[in-house]
Amino acid sequence: MNQNHITNILDNTPFANLTGTELNTIRAHAASCRECADAFEAAQLASLLLHERTAEAAEQTVSANPFFQTRVLAAWREQQSSVGSSNLRRLWNATGAIVASMAATTAALAVLMFAAPATNSTDQQTAVLVPYSAETVVLEQNDNNQLTNDQVISAIYDNDDEGK
Repeated sequence: MNQNHITNILDNTPFANLTGTELNTIRAHAASCRECADAFEAAQLASLLLHERTAEAAEQTVSANPFFQTRVLAAWREQQSSVGSSNLRRLWNATGAIVASMAATTAALAVLMFAAPATNSTDQQTAVLVPYSAETVVLEQNDNNQLTNDQVISAIYDNDDEGK
């Protein structure tokens, strides 16, 4: 018997991918070696069964639901037509809650600012009427109503919030 068996060729290369020279080599060797002839016949049968089974599975897939291709194409067209609006929708989904809360906060602050004015009048500054001017104090002009130094200081610094 021949020592170079063709089983390693059949094991390493798919039957459908065998070249013409490899098939000729296999057939020539299979004519003289019964073990290799059985392996070659098994490879042919396996290839044929595999081919038939895939063809049958493909046919069953197509015939299982005749509207499958129509539904897939319709969904694909719908997705392609809504690409422009889906970007805006995704943006709104991501930022909608924060934009709505910011708008509500702004509206609440506007209501508080204009509709409910502050009623606390203790912080407002009051004007003090003094019967003299700074010139009369500096130049020590005599007036009928002479004020003491304590009265002048209290009049100047009475409601002064800057020094506090």
